[in-house]
Amino acid sequence: MDRQSSGDVPVDFEVEIEDENSNGRDSSGQNASSVEASTSTDTKTNSSSSHLTKRGQSVNNHKLGILATKLFDERVPFKKRLKWLNRLATVKDDGTVQFEVPADIKPQSLDFGTGVVYNESTDKEPVEAANVQDIPPLQIVMLIVGTRGDVQPFIAIGKRLQEDGHRVRLATHSNFKEFVMGSGLEFFPLGGDPKVLAGYMVKNKGFLPSGPSEIPIQRSQLKEIIYSLLPACRDPDPDTMVAFKPDAIIANPPAYGHTHVAEALKVPLHIIFTMPWTPTSEFPHPLSRVKQQVANRLSYQIVDSLIWLGIRDIINDFRKKKLKLRPVTYLSGSYGSPLDVPYAYIWSPHLVPKPKDWGTKIDVVGFCFLDLASNYKPPDSLVQWLEAGEKPIYIGFGSLPVQEPEKMTETIVKALETTGQRGIINKGWGGLGNLAEPKDFVYLLDNCPHDWLFLRCLAVVHHGGAGTTAAGLKAACPTTIVPFFGDQPFWGERVHAKKLGPPPIPVDQFSLEKLVDAIKFMLNPQVKTRAVELAKAMENEDGVAGAVKAFYKHFPGKKSDTEPNSPPPQRRLFSISRCFGHA
Repeated sequence: MDRQSSGDVPVDFEVEIEDENSNGRDSSGQNASSVEASTSTDTKTNSSSSHLTKRGQSVNNHKLGILATKLFDERVPFKKRLKWLNRLATVKDDGTVQFEVPADIKPQSLDFGTGVVYNESTDKEPVEAANVQDIPPLQIVMLIVGTRGDVQPFIAIGKRLQEDGHRVRLATHSNFKEFVMGSGLEFFPLGGDPKVLAGYMVKNKGFLPSGPSEIPIQRSQLKEIIYSLLPACRDPDPDTMVAFKPDAIIANPPAYGHTHVAEALKVPLHIIFTMPWTPTSEFPHPLSRVKQQVANRLSYQIVDSLIWLGIRDIINDFRKKKLKLRPVTYLSGSYGSPLDVPYAYIWSPHLVPKPKDWGTKIDVVGFCFLDLASNYKPPDSLVQWLEAGEKPIYIGFGSLPVQEPEKMTETIVKALETTGQRGIINKGWGGLGNLAEPKDFVYLLDNCPHDWLFLRCLAVVHHGGAGTTAAGLKAACPTTIVPFFGDQPFWGERVHAKKLGPPPIPVDQFSLEKLVDAIKFMLNPQVKTRAVELAKAMENEDGVAGAVKAFYKHFPGKKSDTEPNSPPPQRRLFSISRCFGHA
């Protein structure tokens, strides 16, 4: 990929290696930081490196250890740190970030002064109740970027806040205006098209583009989103022209400019998200591939820095032209942004417990469900089909585009036929369900609330979005996840780790054989028993109430400001995270 002029893509997302002496490439031209192997002495390296002596390996590991540590040293010039970042990380063809560190490096070498707080009781730590009467009526804007599954939990949270007497504006893509307003919340349009974003993410497996031709698509979408954030926070309602002045901002990280808007408007910010975005040593960033646990925490900072490299010019133009703020610098460690933005993660701690190295500003509150079943009237044909036989297996991929829908539909039908199961195929945005001839054991579905449908299903096969995963687990359904991108592999791995389903099947590996094996796995009575046990454990969780309580707990002037158990703020040598409101 060619270097582009200032104001265009500032850094190659292909992450060329630039070592001061050898340009950072071995004799085969491969990236010196490739992590195709589990150690830095992979058999795929060139012949000279394969004959390194133990002493030579130790020296190389020592150098890489120093490299990883110096990457986040503010005193090192930007250009050198950029070269070192390129030495460590590779963006693969599927858009994920791969890197590894020497096998003998010590965990403390990868801490980078981030002030890790270990709390042995975090997995059982409740979100303490806040006195609603202590919170005055607020005007709250929620900045939410993503698909319908990303928006839906925030509608539930917004409705609960509204019940407590607050005015809530949910700002998201115009595609979801009817969905938001139909739920009784105020709506404001954000830029970006979720169909374009979803198509991009499916193709690239995440935020990072897999090729030069993809970069303008993503940058155009992100610029539209970022530049729409300020009007969403301060402009009058577009329909009623009623004035709006925010007292607080709630956002999910893909909004990217939310921290900067909060800084400009001088209002508190609370991040709520469905996937891990805070560094932890317990599991890697969902957009990375890391084989060594010692590098888990580093993976978040590597991904953060690569994202920042791709959008820093957009952010700084936005800060200067729209927010009238000073630009922020790459790896500066000082952004004029809140140092301690609170996070609430909306997943069940029974599925993924809160990591022990997350402090009191971070809460894991439970899955957030929006009740759609109570107002849903199913078509007679669906009711009759359900009543005509055994419980079916649900198969659908929601808002995600499918590359070869006819071929995938054929595979699904053959798998159901092979295993003797009835199935519901959700056509979604992907265009599934074009059958050459109707099958009495297959029902083609346009749209249906998961909280109504999954209770009537034997098992579910889906893309692994956090909301769909939650709905399946709540309904005690054994689950097979076919991840497309982003956090979906993460949820697939967590479901499999709990033995609630088979190993995830990446969409590009989807096949008749694998789907048949997955269905057989889910039909095992022991899998159903475990699914029922988890569903019972989740019965008493109320993620919506938990998210609202977390918001109240950390609202300025509340007890969180004088939390007796909170560690004192620590200087951080590196934090691209702070630029985006990451803890």
